[in-house]
Amino acid sequence: MSQISVAGGGRIALPGRLGSEARPAAARPDARRALQLGLAAVWLLDGVLQYQPFMYTKAFAQLLAGTAAGNPAVIARPITWNASLVGHHLVLANTIFATAQLLLGLGIAFRPTVRIALAGSIAWSIGVWWFGEGLGGVLIGGASPLNGAPGAVIIYGLLAVLLWPADRAPSAPFTAARAVGAHAARALWLVFWLSEAYFALIPANRAPQAVSAMIVSMEGGEPRWLAAIERGGASLVANQGLAASVALAVALALIAIGVYLPRPVARATLVLAIVVALVIWVVAEALGGILAGGGTDPNSGPLLVLLALAYWPAGQMVGRHRAAAALSADAEGELAR
Repeated sequence: MSQISVAGGGRIALPGRLGSEARPAAARPDARRALQLGLAAVWLLDGVLQYQPFMYTKAFAQLLAGTAAGNPAVIARPITWNASLVGHHLVLANTIFATAQLLLGLGIAFRPTVRIALAGSIAWSIGVWWFGEGLGGVLIGGASPLNGAPGAVIIYGLLAVLLWPADRAPSAPFTAARAVGAHAARALWLVFWLSEAYFALIPANRAPQAVSAMIVSMEGGEPRWLAAIERGGASLVANQGLAASVALAVALALIAIGVYLPRPVARATLVLAIVVALVIWVVAEALGGILAGGGTDPNSGPLLVLLALAYWPAGQMVGRHRAAAALSADAEGELAR
């Protein structure tokens, strides 16, 4: 007979000492659930921003229509049709858009509906990426990591896949690998960040004033402190488009390969990813323009931080919690026999 017993409420007791009492097993910190809630919070923020008065004007439909410019006809025509439809039914269409995003956020935050909401996030992200962002400008030569390329909304879908509540790899080395496996998760990370490095080096972004002009364009309507940051960043890279693009591309490439490196180096590249994401968010994206009253979302910065955290190497405590769970399972098996 095993010397392990299971007390009521799922507690593990190890007898052998008089007066000993069963202690509750420590709950395993669920990093994936925390990241899901982070994603839910961003969806909720998007929904609130979509209810802004600006979104109920013709300017919103014109914003959508503008994403068709330069795209192939097969991509542009559905965008133009959608923008026209929104323009004729502004109140109804925008209310549906805003409410849908709120429901996605609430659905992810509520455990019983998390799968439905994550699946909805994937579908919604693809639709908005096409009809609302013109595929992030990747087909017109204007995409840049500094403006959210390949499209901030597509990162919502990627996070929904990586944070799916399944355990294909229970002993995964990081949270993102639990649902899709370590090999697939690393491949997704590599492709995403290498694409970011590629976009940083396209000709339009290497022009002498390209980076500076992109930063300056975000200054309008921002609070003084943020506008000052924008001006400072723009002056720092003035006439340095090539050097700034190469430096950014090198950093993004290092981030891309980081998940294949030993754990200490991987952590360092993930810290670099978080720093780069925050610098881009503040300096180049002006917090997504949400303080200027025209932003529909916080852009890519916060999502890139969530993505990096999803790849943070699991610590030794995870292994201890898994061992405790295995011990509990063995104990229940002994009782069943």
